Amino acid sequence: MTPIRTILMSAVAALALSACSRSPQPAAPAAHDETQAGAKASPDGHAAEKDGHEEGEGERVVRMDAAALQAAGIRTAEVAQALAGEQLRAPGEVLDDAYGTTLITPRVVSLVVRRHAKLGDEVAAGTPLVTLTSVEVSDAQAELRVAEQEWKRVSALGREAVAGRRISEAKIALDRARAKAQAYGLPGAASGGANGQFTLAAPHAGRITEDSFVVGERIEPGRALYRLVDESVVWVDAKLPAGTVARVPVGSTATIVAGGARMSGKVMRSAHRTSEATRNAVVRIEVPNAEDRLHGGDYVEVFLDAEAGQAAQALGVPSSALVQMDGETVVFRRDDAGAFAPVPVRTGEVIGDATVVREGLKAGDTIVVEGAFEMKAQLLKAQLGEGHGH
Repeated sequence: MTPIRTILMSAVAALALSACSRSPQPAAPAAHDETQAGAKASPDGHAAEKDGHEEGEGERVVRMDAAALQAAGIRTAEVAQALAGEQLRAPGEVLDDAYGTTLITPRVVSLVVRRHAKLGDEVAAGTPLVTLTSVEVSDAQAELRVAEQEWKRVSALGREAVAGRRISEAKIALDRARAKAQAYGLPGAASGGANGQFTLAAPHAGRITEDSFVVGERIEPGRALYRLVDESVVWVDAKLPAGTVARVPVGSTATIVAGGARMSGKVMRSAHRTSEATRNAVVRIEVPNAEDRLHGGDYVEVFLDAEAGQAAQALGVPSSALVQMDGETVVFRRDDAGAFAPVPVRTGEVIGDATVVREGLKAGDTIVVEGAFEMKAQLLKAQLGEGHGH
């Protein structure tokens, strides 16, 4: 019995020691909830500060006081109606006056014998340009010479010695030979031999702007050897929105600006066709070019006198107030709190230095008219977290 009692007493002692060594577990979930509640309740906590910063970055406004605006070169003004009767500004391209342009071409297959003028030369009417030779021209020269001699012979004999029919036939033969020679570009009277050479001369004064042949080259009929342009008058094609063209009357004045020089012109006509690609129409202007400032292919700026139209009742803003943001045209408008926010607008035609605004603004709104790009930079800095737009 003694050994069994000893074993039982040892087991009881071991169980008692094991129960005493265990420590109670803390209420962790309750403590964690308390900390979070304290953090949310605290107005100066980190979480609250983070939420406020994100809200500030999401604002699309710029706040600047008067001193900051002046230092940045930003100027504001109220939106007003576009002024009627101002000039429309449009891009233009200089063209040769087609009425004063001539292509110098042979009317028969021929070879180039001699060049008398070259590219860039300014020539007077009647100036020899190029000498050619042709078998067909040689035949025509011979026929004309024979016809002239026969006509002189029968005319000298008179109707007493020559039948009237023979005289008529000689006259018809002469007229026919002259017409053939003139069709080849020859004078209506035989001169020199029948060697087939003939010279093309300038039909009017002008400048040679194209020259595309070499001596000895075989030239087909209708091939242009020279382009002769009278540059004393040029055309300018100004491109305008189709709805604006009707406001520019034919015969009204226009101002052409090229290289700092201003020249006056007159509207010849407005196009009756609108470009499918650009939705623009063309106004053609005739411009005296006395000082030879304008040449075909030049790009110029055009100011056109326009009649009052729908644009007179529309709102106008300086073109410098418009900037591009996120693929939209915007202006910076001041709200009731004094902050500036970008406002998308739908624009119309350009009138002088102003642009018509169809949608997005109302009369009396205060917008940035100078320094819009600086305002845009301030807004982008604020959105990137580099500043707060103050």
